[in-house]
Amino acid sequence: MTRVGHEAATHDEPHGGGMATRLNWLRAAVLGANDGIVSTAGLVVGVAGASSSRTAVLTAGLAGLFAGALAMASGEYVSVSSQRDSERAMLALERRELAENPAAEVAELARLYQRRGLAPELARHVAERLTEHDAFAAHAEAELGIDPEQLARPWHAAFASLLSFTVGAVLPLLAITLSPAQARVIVTVIAVLAALTGTGAASAALGRAPRLPAVLRNVLGGAVAMGVTYGIGSLIGASGI
Repeated sequence: MTRVGHEAATHDEPHGGGMATRLNWLRAAVLGANDGIVSTAGLVVGVAGASSSRTAVLTAGLAGLFAGALAMASGEYVSVSSQRDSERAMLALERRELAENPAAEVAELARLYQRRGLAPELARHVAERLTEHDAFAAHAEAELGIDPEQLARPWHAAFASLLSFTVGAVLPLLAITLSPAQARVIVTVIAVLAALTGTGAASAALGRAPRLPAVLRNVLGGAVAMGVTYGIGSLIGASGI
């Protein structure tokens, strides 16, 4: 690879914890929107299979949107809160070990860098220099893989999940309530599959993975979900329950 080509490729690569964090947020947002699309589409298509009432479809869709968004937000809050509590506990232990036995911690840090491929003398030198600069940050990153300045944020995660799910859920809800009664299901299916194509392509791009398999998986999953719920709704509607 030429120097120019290498530099261009390097600029395309994500570097640093900040970039990794932003990519994780973007992936979570795409997945949240995808969940909103599929779950709400399955719900409203199922109700449309059972009833021709626009009010019934809209009520079910809105209930699914709010229930799903709040469930996603609360689940994310609990999960990320547990993660943050674990991070804080590990950091507190590391801070205590540094205060009680700093020499042993430097030796431990040097061993970590040796296992990563540095020569013993160089590993010791790096460990000492990093400890002099910021012992706590150096040990947290090397031993725990945690940046003390970027701990998990439960409220941010909860709000992001709520917002992304809601954005995704709005599409099938609008498609099925604004379409003519005789075409509402087919219009919704087309709109949903188009949206799933977009979210599948976006998730593949963020993960630098092949787009076609991701899109096909996404579209197939959404199609199956809508097909199953529509079939169940049609059977219930035909039975007159």
